[in-house]
Amino acid sequence: MSVNEVRAALASVTGALPAAEERPGQRQMAEAVAKAIESGRHLVVAAGTGTGKTMGYLVPSVMAGKHVMVATATKALQDQLANKDLPFLATHLDVPFDFAILKGRSNYICLQRVRETQQAATGQLELEELAPTVKAEVKRLGEWAGTTRTGDQAELDWMPTDRAWQSVSVSSDECPGATRCPMGDACFAEAARKRAAVADVVVVNTYLYGLHVASGGVLLPEHDVVIVDEAHSLEDIMSDTVGIAIGSGRFTNLGMTLRRIIDEPGMIASVMESGVALRESIAGFVGQRLPFPLPDAISAALITGRQSIDNAQSSLRAIDTTVEDAKQKKLRAQTQATRLIDDIDRAIAKNDGYVAFVSGGREMPRLEIAPLDVGPTLRAGIWDKHTAILTSATIPASLTERVGIPAEAVDIVDVGSPFDYAANAVLYCALHMPDPRSAQYAEAVADELVALITAAGGRTLALFTSYKAMDAAAAAVRERIPHKVITQRDMPKSALVKAFSEDESVCLFATSGFFQGVDIPGRTLSLVTIDRLPFPRPDDPLLSARRELLGSKAFGQIDIPRASTLLAQATGRLIRTATDRGVVAVFDPRLGKANYRWDIVKALPPMRRTRERSEVEAFLREITGATGPGTDG
Repeated sequence: MSVNEVRAALASVTGALPAAEERPGQRQMAEAVAKAIESGRHLVVAAGTGTGKTMGYLVPSVMAGKHVMVATATKALQDQLANKDLPFLATHLDVPFDFAILKGRSNYICLQRVRETQQAATGQLELEELAPTVKAEVKRLGEWAGTTRTGDQAELDWMPTDRAWQSVSVSSDECPGATRCPMGDACFAEAARKRAAVADVVVVNTYLYGLHVASGGVLLPEHDVVIVDEAHSLEDIMSDTVGIAIGSGRFTNLGMTLRRIIDEPGMIASVMESGVALRESIAGFVGQRLPFPLPDAISAALITGRQSIDNAQSSLRAIDTTVEDAKQKKLRAQTQATRLIDDIDRAIAKNDGYVAFVSGGREMPRLEIAPLDVGPTLRAGIWDKHTAILTSATIPASLTERVGIPAEAVDIVDVGSPFDYAANAVLYCALHMPDPRSAQYAEAVADELVALITAAGGRTLALFTSYKAMDAAAAAVRERIPHKVITQRDMPKSALVKAFSEDESVCLFATSGFFQGVDIPGRTLSLVTIDRLPFPRPDDPLLSARRELLGSKAFGQIDIPRASTLLAQATGRLIRTATDRGVVAVFDPRLGKANYRWDIVKALPPMRRTRERSEVEAFLREITGATGPGTDG
C-alpha cells in the first residue's frame, strides 16, 4: 500500500460526498495512518473539527488488508459508523471488505428472556409485577424480536422504558453463554459476535474494548490494528473498566434475578438487605478516598453481603428441574451471583496500585476501586499487541504518558482544521472580571451574558462548570433580556438541542454534558460562553490520589491537560462548517493572566483574540444582524 494509492483511494471516496471539497488535513492524516500500519508504530493524530477524520482513518485501514478494531467513545458514534460511514465507504472504495458492529450484550434483545415472558407457566409471576404500560411494551418488544434483523435496541424506532428492556435483555454478568442456552443458536448477541469474528473492520464502544483489555483479551475477535476515536477520554474509560464498582443496585438486580427462580422470600430479602447495608456503610464517604484495608463498617457489609450470596448459591445448586426455561433462570442467577462475589473478593483483598473511593450521591453511592495508573494494563493489553491509532479533535498534551504508550514507539501528528478560525471566530477573554472565587463573580457573569446575548440577538450556548452556576445565571439573565432561556433542567438533551436549533432567538444554558457531542451548525449558534476554566475538582478522590503519586508534576500532567481539553471541546461547539462565524467568550480572567495561560490557549483553535467587549459586541451584531438592545434583526 503506497502513499499514492492511499491518496487516490481517499480522493475517490471523498469525491463522491455531497459538496466534496479538498481537505489537506484529511489527506495528511490518511497518509500518517497508512505509514503507522505499515511500520507497526503507534500514532496519535489531533484532527480538528471539519478534518473528516473518520474517512481519514478508515480508508488506509481498509486498504492495508488488516483486521481492524475501531473503538468509539459513544454508542451514537458507533451507530453513525454502522449506518452511514461504513456503508458509504463500502459503496465507493474499490476494495471489498466486510464490517460488523459489536455492542455489549445488554444492547441486544434476549430471545430466551422473550420466551420466558411469553410462557404463562414461567413468566406470569414476573409480568404480574409490571405496570400495565410496561407489560404492553414487553409484548411489543416480543413481537419486534420476531421481525428484527439484528436485535439491537438501536434498530427500534421508539424508546422502551428501562424496566421493559431489562425484562427482555440480559447483561454480560447474567448470560451463561450460547453453549448453555437453548436459544444460543438464534441469539442476536452471539450472531453479532460471529459476524465480528470474520469481519475486516469491527466497530465497538470504547467501554466494551476496555472490558476486553481487562479480561485479558478474550471478549473480542483477534485484530491487528486498534483505532481509538475520541481518544481524549481513553484514560477515564479504562479506569472504569479495569476497576470495579459495587453499589446497592447490584444486590437489588441479583435479588430480582433470584426471585424468578427461587421461592424463598427470606433468602432473597437477605440479598437485597445486604445492598441496603452496603449503601448505608458507604453513604457517609461520598466523594472521599478510602484506605486499604477498607473501613470496618464497609468490610463488614461486604462480607455479610458475600455470605447472603453464598446462601443463595446453595439454594440455586439445590434446584433440580427438567424445565428448560427454569434451567436458564438458574444459570443466569448463578452467573450473576458468581461475578458479584468475585468483585467483593477483589474489593476486600489487598489492592496495591489501586485507589478506593465512593462515587455517586448519598442516595445511590457506589464503592469504586480504580487503578492509579492505567498505563501498565494498556501496555500489556494494547500497546504490546496491536498497532494503535489514537485520534480526537483535541489531544491532551500528556495523553501518551497518561496511557502508558512508550515515547520511542509513537508518532504524534496535528493535522489542524480546514476552517478559517482567524477570519470567522473571535476568542474573547473578559480580563476585567473579578476572581471566580469572589462574591461578585456571579453578578459579573450575568452582566457579561446580558450584553453579549443582546448583541447576538439570542443564538447563545452558555456553558457552566456547575448546575449551581447555571441556575443562578439563568435566573439573573431571564429578567433582563427579551430572548427565551432554556436550561438543561427543562428537557432531555436531544429535545433541548432541537428546541435551540429551531429558533435563533433562543438561548440554551447547560453544564459539562454539552461541552462535547453537540453539533449545531449555522447562525443559530453564534455565541458560546464558558463561565470558568473547567479544571477538575481538587477533591476528586481518584485524581487526588494520582496527584499525590505525581507530586510537583501533577498540575501539568493532570489539571492543565484536562482543563485544556474540556475548554477546547466546548470551543469546538461554535464552528461546525466552513461558513460558520461566531464568538467564544471565556469569563474566567485566569485565561489571560495566569502563568499557565499559554498551555491552555495553544490547545484552542487559532481564533482571533480580544479582551475588548465592545469589539465582540460589534462583531456579533455584524454576523447576526442584531441591530440593538433587545432587537433581533
